[in-house]
Amino acid sequence: MSERFDFTGDELAPAYRAAVDAIEAGDLVVLPTDTVYGIAADAFKADAVQRLLDAKGRGRDMPPPVLISVVESLDALATDVPDNGRKLAEEFWPGPLTLICHAQTSLMWDLGETQGTVALRVPDHENTRELLSRTGPLAVSSANKSGQAAALDVYDAEEQLGDSVAVYLDGGEATVGQPSTIVDITGEIPRVVRVGALTLEQLRAVVPEVTTDADDTEPPTDEPKPEEQAPKAEEPKPADLEPKAEEQDAKVEESKPADEEPKADEPKAEEPTAAEPDAKVEEPEAAESKAEEPDAKADESKPADDEPKAAEPKPADDEPKVADEGKPAEGEAGPTDGVVVASKEGEAKKTDPDVRPAD
Repeated sequence: MSERFDFTGDELAPAYRAAVDAIEAGDLVVLPTDTVYGIAADAFKADAVQRLLDAKGRGRDMPPPVLISVVESLDALATDVPDNGRKLAEEFWPGPLTLICHAQTSLMWDLGETQGTVALRVPDHENTRELLSRTGPLAVSSANKSGQAAALDVYDAEEQLGDSVAVYLDGGEATVGQPSTIVDITGEIPRVVRVGALTLEQLRAVVPEVTTDADDTEPPTDEPKPEEQAPKAEEPKPADLEPKAEEQDAKVEESKPADEEPKADEPKAEEPTAAEPDAKVEEPEAAESKAEEPDAKADESKPADDEPKAAEPKPADDEPKVADEGKPAEGEAGPTDGVVVASKEGEAKKTDPDVRPAD
C-alpha cells in the first residue's frame, strides 16, 4: 500500500521518516528533483536496485544513476576523476548534470551492467539533498515506465508506477522539466552522451574541449559533403553560365537579324524603283517620261526636301521646243528663222548646265 507525503512545507519530519524507513527496508521512494521526478532505491542493496528496474520495465543493461548530497562525495564513489570533469562538477553541481565516472572498485554495490562505471549527480533540490544526507547515495532513475514520458509531478508518477512504490513525496511540479545532461568523463576528453537541461554551449564555456557523438561522426560525414557539394557548386555554375552565354549569343544573333530586317525590307520599299527600267525603256517613245522619272524619284525619296527640284525639269520641257524649232534648220525655214534658231540654240546651250544636274 503506497503513501503520499507533502514535501514542500515546513513540517517535513513525517515525510523524511517515511522515506528513510522505506529505503532501509529495500522499498522504493518517488521523490522530486530539479529536473523531473525520480524513483529511488538504496544503491547498496542489489535487490532494491532490481526492484527499481522491474518497476520501470528496464533491464540490467541500463543501470540507474546515483544521486549524492554534496560535491565532496564524488571522490568517495568515483576514481581517476580528470580535472576537466572536476571543473564541470564544481560549476554545475548542484544542477542538471550527470557525470559518468570510473567507479571505486572497493564499493559493494550492484547497479547492473555498469562496465566499472557509475553515473553521479547532485540534484538542485534542497529537500531531496537533505533526504540524501540521511539515507546515503540512492540509485535514482526517472519516475516513469520505460518508453513513457518522465513524470513532472507526483500524480503522474503515481499513475505510471502505482503500488510498486512504497512512498510518494509530493514536492510540487518539477522546476526544470527536462532530464539532466549526461557527460562521460572516463576518457581523456569529456563526451556528451545525452543533451538535456544543460546545453553544449554551456558545457564548453567551462571546458571548451567537450565533444559529442555528433562531433565524432562529423569527419566521415563532412568528407563526402565537399565531394558532393563541389560538383554541385562547380557544375551548375558553368552549366548555368554557358547557357546564359549561348542565350546571349543567340539573343545577339537574333537581335542582329531583327535589326537588319528593316534593312532587308528597304529594298522592298524601293520596289517601285524596279519599274525604272521599264520607264527607261519607254524613253524612246516619249521624251516626257524623262521628266516624269525625276518626279517619280523625287516622290520616292524625301519628297519634302526634293519638291523644289521637281520644278527643274521645266528646262527639260524646253528641249522639245528646241527640237521642234530645229526642224527649219534642215532647210525648210527662212533666213529669219535661222537667226531665231541660232538664238534659241544659244539659249539652249546656256540652259544645258541647268538641265544636266537635273539628270
